[in-house]
Amino acid sequence: MAAENATVITKLFNMKMRPNYSKIYHDLLLAEQPEKLKDVKVKQLLQNLNTSDEVIKFNEKLFKQSKESSENNQKLRTYDKATMLKILNYQKQHGFSSNYISKKYKISRTTIAKWKKICNDEIQ
Repeated sequence: MAAENATVITKLFNMKMRPNYSKIYHDLLLAEQPEKLKDVKVKQLLQNLNTSDEVIKFNEKLFKQSKESSENNQKLRTYDKATMLKILNYQKQHGFSSNYISKKYKISRTTIAKWKKICNDEIQ
């Protein structure tokens, strides 16, 4: 019994702890805008919040942001590896420059260069 508990605890520590964005946004909508929870599209999007790109797009669709708040929020964004690869593959497939991609996704060119170094083997 103790060995099983130790195994479960070890597995929990080894798992990457990620926020449950579906639960967070569900609670947020329930508190602020419960009428949006009745929309089928919103429910469907709420269930599919797996990558940071999906979370960012969902947030932009749901809440209108001022220019000031969007500039401040841009500094705090983080991207998971799947989203980084998606952006880098998009750039490579279409032959876009890092400058174009940085403007399109509002990411610095140095960040894109770092991503290329990190994900060099995985870019298709």
